[in-house]
Amino acid sequence: MRAAILTGPGQMEIKEVALPDPGPGQVRLRLEGCGVCASNLTPWAGPDWMQFPTEPGALGHEAWGIVDAIGEGVEEVSVGDRVAALTYKSYAEYDIADVDSVARLPDALSGQPFPGEPLGCAMNILRRSEIEAGQTIAIIGIGFLGAILTKLAKDAGARVIAISRRPFSLDLARRMGADDVIPMEDHDAIIERVKQLTDGAFCDRVIEAVGKQWPLDLAAELTRERGRLIVAGYHQDGPRQVNMWLWNWRGLDVINAHERDPKIYMQGLREAIDAIASGRLDPSLLYTHTYPLDRLDEALNATRDRPDGFLKALVTFR
Repeated sequence: MRAAILTGPGQMEIKEVALPDPGPGQVRLRLEGCGVCASNLTPWAGPDWMQFPTEPGALGHEAWGIVDAIGEGVEEVSVGDRVAALTYKSYAEYDIADVDSVARLPDALSGQPFPGEPLGCAMNILRRSEIEAGQTIAIIGIGFLGAILTKLAKDAGARVIAISRRPFSLDLARRMGADDVIPMEDHDAIIERVKQLTDGAFCDRVIEAVGKQWPLDLAAELTRERGRLIVAGYHQDGPRQVNMWLWNWRGLDVINAHERDPKIYMQGLREAIDAIASGRLDPSLLYTHTYPLDRLDEALNATRDRPDGFLKALVTFR
């Protein structure tokens, strides 16, 4: 099979490698595609802790495809089933997944891309946020995750204030139902605008979906007394400092919405399948760029540079 191997900072090759065989309780997937995650960008940049070359397919973890072979004891799925899966070497034409990490895709999703891991993350973040009708929600960072959360929060009956850097993202937030949008330019001006929009009360829930220091600082400032600050951004580039005085004074509930229990991951993934198959959620306009495997480097660079009109890249194999 063909697989991507990262050979150095910002460098990759496509190589022919042996086809993996599923072990007991595993399935092999002939992949149709894999989403490109922003968490790939730090390894792609080549920090000191990164080791090159990577294993074939490494970093890809947003896969969907067809069950191609099954290992001993697998009864939950059959060869030919179309599935989304939590796998971890999916920048390749085939990957192996534990059967417990595979969810069958219904016929209603036939032909549609389905990067299950981030879609499931959005559903899990929504659950952890405990959003209710009548609440005011601020979402900082309208990328793929923030756009989906905007739609889910609106469907829950909340008022949504979307805060993001790019005009494209703010326009997208409006399309996903945001009631108000604010350019992410000036810290104090954003605080003042949210204060005006909320009659000085600030927000019941604030979801930080960027993964950088400033948005985290801003999120605390926008959360009302006894409100809930939800950390959805992936903070992987070093330690963070927080204004603990402000957190104490306002009595904030701070939720780290990153799950690590595979069962919870899969719960969110199945909820996403149900939401999209039923038509309650349509992420199709969020998949803005598609690349073949041999242009994975371009997909990663676009995810880093975010050219105008970019939101989410998919690598496809068929």
